[in-house]
Amino acid sequence: MDGRGAAVGVGTRKETGVNKDPLHGLSLEKILVALVDHYGWEELGRRIDIKCFNIDPSIKSSLTFLRKTPWARSKVEDLFIHMSD
Repeated sequence: MDGRGAAVGVGTRKETGVNKDPLHGLSLEKILVALVDHYGWEELGRRIDIKCFNIDPSIKSSLTFLRKTPWARSKVEDLFIHMSD
């Protein structure tokens, strides 16, 4: 407590570093929607050749597949990171 009766340090936050992960705070759904908005399904399916992007694509079916398939999710995340390059 300081001289006014307030707890010292309460309400203050000391940052220990900046998170350098470009995917930090982004859900897989947000990443996928951004990719579809940017490339469209056809181009996305060309860049990452998986059925859920090429045959009757939808966000829901793609999320289901990507959550169960680490190698495909990794490709989607990598494409998102390099999308603006």
